[in-house]
Amino acid sequence: MQSIQEKNKAIVLEAFDTLFNKRDYSAAERYWSPNDIQHSAHIAPGREGLFNLIKSIPPTLKYEPGTIVADGDFVIVHGRYSGTGLPVNWIVADIVRIKDGILVEHWDVIQDEATQESSKSGLPMFGDKFGG
Repeated sequence: MQSIQEKNKAIVLEAFDTLFNKRDYSAAERYWSPNDIQHSAHIAPGREGLFNLIKSIPPTLKYEPGTIVADGDFVIVHGRYSGTGLPVNWIVADIVRIKDGILVEHWDVIQDEATQESSKSGLPMFGDKFGG
């Protein structure tokens, strides 16, 4: 039997894949509350604000999840967004709150992905290799 934390992590991974990689907006409605609360500075309020942002990004968008942790109703996933049309990939810690199996609130911490040349540690910010 899965713990609530394991269930919530699975919900977030499926929701992100459905919206960001598959671009299946109809299916994604199952995962996000219509009244989704956005704390992100670049996403308009509600589920439609998020969906409209994704619709404005080139179809080359790719989301790769990395480390994921959960505590009660909160899930944090460290991931890479590439193919956004920006000059660099984004490495993002997305923080979501889940209520009754639905994503209801979101925060994020976003950083441009360092290149191998610009990384003082010589290590990638995400995964085991640079780029994406």
